[in-house]
Amino acid sequence: MAKKAKNWHDEHIEISSVGQRLADSVASGMGSWRFIIIQTIIVAVWMSLNVVGFVHHWDAYPFILLNLLFSTQAAYAAPIIMMAQNRQSDRDRAQAQADYQTNIDSKLEIEALQKHLSLIETEKLDKIIIMLEEMKKAK
Repeated sequence: MAKKAKNWHDEHIEISSVGQRLADSVASGMGSWRFIIIQTIIVAVWMSLNVVGFVHHWDAYPFILLNLLFSTQAAYAAPIIMMAQNRQSDRDRAQAQADYQTNIDSKLEIEALQKHLSLIETEKLDKIIIMLEEMKKAK
């Protein structure tokens, strides 16, 4: 069975560490509508329970504990997102390099085809000239 050639993306994933893959997945999750909707629901429930809470307000208005949680989340999210952006830059560079190499290979192949076509054309012209000379001699 023939081994499938790896593309730049497969190679990039293969050399990624666990931390890099984790940063990518966390950034991907935090940058989704699902995350925003779930976080909005949690915040709305948190605020509602603390504003309307009949028995116990564990985080009364102005929601200092909620602000602390958001600050902690932002403190961890920012570097993780930066790591994911750096990895995206690495992937973009790898893709650009692969595209450049493909273009170089294509150029070389086109040049070889042009030389081959030129050779065929020259051979055809030589044959035509020989045929014309033979026709001229036959007259």
